[in-house]
Amino acid sequence: MQENVHYLGHRERLRERFQKAGTEGFQDYEILELLLTYAIPRRDVKPIAKQLVKRFGSLGGILDAGLRELEEVPELGPNSAVLIHLVKETCGAYLGERLKHRDLLNSPETVADFARMKLAGLPNEVFMVIYLNVKNEALNYEVIHEGTVDSSVVYPRRVLERALAHHATGLILVHNHPSGHATPSWEDKQLTKAVIKAVEPVEIRVLDHIIVSKAEYYSFVENKLLRPSA
Repeated sequence: MQENVHYLGHRERLRERFQKAGTEGFQDYEILELLLTYAIPRRDVKPIAKQLVKRFGSLGGILDAGLRELEEVPELGPNSAVLIHLVKETCGAYLGERLKHRDLLNSPETVADFARMKLAGLPNEVFMVIYLNVKNEALNYEVIHEGTVDSSVVYPRRVLERALAHHATGLILVHNHPSGHATPSWEDKQLTKAVIKAVEPVEIRVLDHIIVSKAEYYSFVENKLLRPSA
């Protein structure tokens, strides 16, 4: 009974700290502790939280982990794995909403934050397109192709077809580098040129090509590899 009272009191103290100041001053494992209390109601979850940090290295590493990887953690359970995965998906949806009603031509960091949340932790290269209106605001976004760990074959005609389907007047190309380095390859540069050539006849602009990894991003515009029309 005393053990039960102890961990229940600890949970309450975590919640009080969060209510007063958010996660300020929290360790990564304490944030996880608080989260896991909503999926594991009658256990001390601190050991599980610390085990997650040890296994994946950081809070970011935990959020980047796939469902199967999370489910392999002893004592975590499928419900908790889904909850952690849901947190990341919710963050991605939130950042996706922030793309709307904002001139993305002047907001590469906003796009990069969204792209890292959606793509940076994936094991394979994924190519995504953000479709824009005449004000450079996001209409929608979608994954065009998922490839292997070090390549993704994208057909410019496919990008054009999807842009027309979304009635887009502008595009931002996005893909991830699972290797951890966001510097574009020769193939990345050639693909950008090919997409620009494909969409130019119908007056669709490519505003940027952004490559993300877990730790960084690379913007073709910021690095003067692309000069889109406003």
